[in-house]
Amino acid sequence: MKNISPICLFVYNRLDELHETIIALQKNYLAHKSNLYIFSDGAKNNTDKYKVNKVREYIKTIKKFKSINIIESPINLGLANSIIKGVDMVVNKYGKAIILEDDLITTPNFLNFMNEALFFYSENKIIKSINGFSLFLESNKNDIFFQTRPFSWGWATWNDRWELEDFNKEIIKDYLKVNPGCLPAFNKECGNDMKNMLLNCLAKKNDSWYVRWAFSHHINKCYSLYPKYSFVENIGYGQLGTHCKGVNSYKYKLIDPNNLKIKFLKFSFPKESSVKQFLNYFSFYYKLKYRISLLRTKVGRKELLVDAKSKFSLNYLNKKF
Repeated sequence: MKNISPICLFVYNRLDELHETIIALQKNYLAHKSNLYIFSDGAKNNTDKYKVNKVREYIKTIKKFKSINIIESPINLGLANSIIKGVDMVVNKYGKAIILEDDLITTPNFLNFMNEALFFYSENKIIKSINGFSLFLESNKNDIFFQTRPFSWGWATWNDRWELEDFNKEIIKDYLKVNPGCLPAFNKECGNDMKNMLLNCLAKKNDSWYVRWAFSHHINKCYSLYPKYSFVENIGYGQLGTHCKGVNSYKYKLIDPNNLKIKFLKFSFPKESSVKQFLNYFSFYYKLKYRISLLRTKVGRKELLVDAKSKFSLNYLNKKF
């Protein structure tokens, strides 16, 4: 395979998770042909500084890639700014990039899928991003499917579909003033959690790069490609998770790691039934129902106990139900 895409890996202070992420990535069939860019964010405070330094010691020992480029920020940029700046740098140099965070375990054929998808859809600009993680849809019979809403667990894009303006909060605010009806449409097309997530981002209650990326897909009438079976698992959930608090309620099935024959299809608009099933995973009621179901098993109850500070904690569920 020619013209292998570079990988952007964003790390902070989670050495154990990062170690697992790297081991899995090294086992990828195309790892030795891939340029790896590691972006290490600066510590938020003195408490995190020791852990950040340990991570930085470790990333200097990583091998088994075509090249390894380490970019250490002297200050804490935060995940959003780190990703936006890092991806922008790499896609402008190479024309495309595969993006990972330090709590994602990839299957050995992950890089094969991502590179082949980037090549196959390189000229079709209605496809704005490629996803390595996928939600399992019972109705989907093909190897891939399309949705407007992207996912942030192992993804890729091209420089001609990546714009810094997509993440500029003032530009988004101006757009909302001119198009006040777009927020209900955003919820309808991408999930009923999107509107509040975006408004909270603009109000500086969160700093999500992801919701701005999803909003860009929506207003530009672009789509994100998903595989039927997931090439990625997230190990970052729980109270120690930096960005994924709580319990993982997303349903997925991992792909056979030996499967190197994904059948890519020309773009077609997703069916209403597919969109409905996909967006159901993001609904409050689905997540609540899932957590209630965990109460029925010993393992599930332990998961909820770990998540004791969540509004969906065991105490909350016992009190409400």
